[in-house]
Amino acid sequence: MAESTPSDQPESRETVGFGGLGAKLNWLRAAVLGANDGVVSGSGITIGVAAADPTNLHAIMVAGVAGLLAGASAMAMGEYVSVSSQRDTEEALIARERHDLEHTPVEEFDELVDVYRGQGLSEATARTVVLELTAHNTLAAHLRAEYGVHQEELTTPWHAAIASAVSFTAGFLLPLTCMLLCPAELRIPVTVIVGLAGLLLTGWASAVISGSPKARPILRNVIGGSIAMLLTWGISQLFHVSTG
Repeated sequence: MAESTPSDQPESRETVGFGGLGAKLNWLRAAVLGANDGVVSGSGITIGVAAADPTNLHAIMVAGVAGLLAGASAMAMGEYVSVSSQRDTEEALIARERHDLEHTPVEEFDELVDVYRGQGLSEATARTVVLELTAHNTLAAHLRAEYGVHQEELTTPWHAAIASAVSFTAGFLLPLTCMLLCPAELRIPVTVIVGLAGLLLTGWASAVISGSPKARPILRNVIGGSIAMLLTWGISQLFHVSTG
C-alpha cells in the first residue's frame, strides 16, 4: 500500500480545488443568467412600448429605466435568497457532521468506509484510504465524500447577487441603448437584431461554463427570446396600446 499513498494525496488536492472551482462557477452561472434575463427583459419591454409609438422616446426610456431597476433588484434578491438557502443547508450539514464525529466517531468511520466501498474499492483499500484522509482532516474528508461539501469553499450569496444584478444591467442596456440611439423607424428592427445577438452570446457562454454542446443552449436562448419580443410587440398591436 506504500506505493498508493502518493496517488491518493494528489487526488485529495484535486477534489479541494474542484470545490474552489465550483464556488467560482456559481457566480459565473449567476452572471450569465442575469445577462440573459437582462437582454430578454430589456428587449421585451422596450419593443412593447415602441410598438405602440416608436417616436415616443420619453415613454420608451421611462419604461426601460423602470424595468431595468426593477429587474436588477429582483435578480439580485432572487440570487441572494437562493444562494443563502444553499449556504444554510451546507452549514447545517457541517454542524451535523461535526456533532456526529464527536459523539459517534466509530460509526462515522465505518460509514465513510462504506461510501468508498460503494465506489468500487475493496474493504481493506477503503479502510486504508479513510485512515489516510481522516488523518489529515477528519471533518473535511467526511464532508467531501458524503455530501460534496467543502467547508472552506462555501457559496457566497453576495457574490451571486452582485454578479446577477450587474450582468442583468449590462444585458438590459443593450436594447435600451439601441432605442436611445436609433432613429424612430429603426428602433424596433435594430433592437431585435441586437437582442438576438446578445441571446446568442449568453447561450454560448452558458454552454462554455457547463461544458455542453453549444448548439442547443444557443438555439434555446434565441427561440425563447424571440418569443418574448414577439409577445410584447403583439400585445401592443393587438390592443392598440397608445403612449400618447
